[in-house]
Amino acid sequence: MYADHKVWIAQSDKNLFLLPKMANRHGLIAGATGTGKTITMKVLAESFSDMGVPVFFSDVKGDLSGMCAPGRDTEDMQNRIRRFGIEGFRYTPYPTRFWDIFGAQGHPVRVTVSDLGPTLLGRLFNLSDVQTGVLNIVFRVADDNGLLLLDLKDLRAMLQYVGDNRAEFTTMYGNVSTASIGAIQRALLAFEEEGGADFFGEPDLDIRDWIRTDADGRGYINILSSARLIQSPTVYATFLLWMLTELFERLPEVGDLDKPRMIFFFDEAHLLFDGAPRALVQKVVQVVKLIRSKGVGVYFVTQSPSDIPDDVLAQLSNRVQHGLRAYTPAEQKSVRAAARAFRVNPEFDTEEALMSIGVGEALVSFLDEKGVPSIVEKARILPPQSLMGPTDEAEVARVINASEFELKYRDMVDRESAYEIILAATQKLEEQRQAEAEELQRQKEEAAAEKQRLKEEAAAEKQRQREEAAAERQRLREEAAAEKQRQKEAAAAAKRSSSSGLSGFARTATQRAATNAASSVARSISTNLVNSLTGGKKASSGTIAKRAATNALSSVMRTGTTSIMRGLFGNKK
Repeated sequence: MYADHKVWIAQSDKNLFLLPKMANRHGLIAGATGTGKTITMKVLAESFSDMGVPVFFSDVKGDLSGMCAPGRDTEDMQNRIRRFGIEGFRYTPYPTRFWDIFGAQGHPVRVTVSDLGPTLLGRLFNLSDVQTGVLNIVFRVADDNGLLLLDLKDLRAMLQYVGDNRAEFTTMYGNVSTASIGAIQRALLAFEEEGGADFFGEPDLDIRDWIRTDADGRGYINILSSARLIQSPTVYATFLLWMLTELFERLPEVGDLDKPRMIFFFDEAHLLFDGAPRALVQKVVQVVKLIRSKGVGVYFVTQSPSDIPDDVLAQLSNRVQHGLRAYTPAEQKSVRAAARAFRVNPEFDTEEALMSIGVGEALVSFLDEKGVPSIVEKARILPPQSLMGPTDEAEVARVINASEFELKYRDMVDRESAYEIILAATQKLEEQRQAEAEELQRQKEEAAAEKQRLKEEAAAEKQRQREEAAAERQRLREEAAAEKQRQKEAAAAAKRSSSSGLSGFARTATQRAATNAASSVARSISTNLVNSLTGGKKASSGTIAKRAATNALSSVMRTGTTSIMRGLFGNKK
């Protein structure tokens, strides 16, 4: 409860208060399961809200939703109120807002890839220095080309774009290896499988929306549904890493204030540190050490102080330690360590008290006005004014729908960013390549068609020439045949026309030849008679026959020549 400008948390033989100006020195709420840590957390949150300080809860078990509803007046509650001697206790609902990275149990929580940046992403994904350097190049290329990195598909598109054009970017920004691009893509794939795609996008969360008060001046209690989120440790770590970084970078230095600007509770903190990336642990240590000057207090809620790294544990000055159970040597060692963290109270043994205190009781030590831890007190924790357990889903839905942030954050906005621009450019390039390929194909087809046309024309010309040559040969053959026929017919006609003349000529020639031959024989015989009378040389019968043949032939030749001359000159005599 918030009373007299102090936070009344517990009661021993006196009331125990947390001073508001010391609340940003961080704190620890620890204890075994079922010892009352959640109640302590609620009482503190209600008190901070009453003093006008916004609160953030990481609700791992889903039992903090009752803060939006008033508590129930039961006999047990009345007994508690009487036991503490509380006057004016009233059951009160607190201004509450519900958030959920996955958007199922509250307003969606989103950030942009650019908000997280390459360095934090590199640490979160446990990338090597070389791989982180390549991731830096990818972000730089996006910035230089005006490409917004809003969600994971933007980052994946940029990685592919840089990988596909690595030769160009290597000369401009440094070596970009396909192995590094592949390693980052694999890390993104694993992150997406845990549901990380829901965390990145727009509208991105304005961290200042958590630092608000209602109309009555009470701080809003922001509850992040983490029951599903802790099943995705990388996503959970990413969110916390971003949130702490965002707070540290955006909030101004304010020094020591009369009350904190905001308080954060991380329930089941051991889930935050078990197997967490080294980058997250380092960032938490850094933030816890330095964020106090920003007016922010961080409270870790866990089962044992040993769940918290020593560098972080050393910064937690305000402590509420519920009962611990030690059944093993390791647990006994943890109990001794937890007891030694308190200033000794001579009235009881701290280690023994830790083992014996019951539900709703705790060892309490807060910083005093001088910043010195008070002597540990064994005390009972006050009851909460809001509903002790979770409220029903209908009430949660009513609160969500009534919030101004439901309209602001519910619907994702997917404006033009790296993915869309690269996709459009890729499609345009593909269309150009397709058009070029089609043009090349058209040119090939035209060339092939032209070649075929020329081939066909050449074949046609050749065929035409062959046909013309064949026709010419045929014509020549026909002309030759006709000429031959004509000559044959002319020869026949000439033969026919000359056949009658030839027979007369033959008869004449024969007659003349016979006459000449007879004359030659008669002369030869007469000569032989004379020579026989005178004693001269007689001609033989062969010689007489040869002379007769020669005279006959000469007569035929003269007759033929005479006929020819007459034929030429038309002399019929």
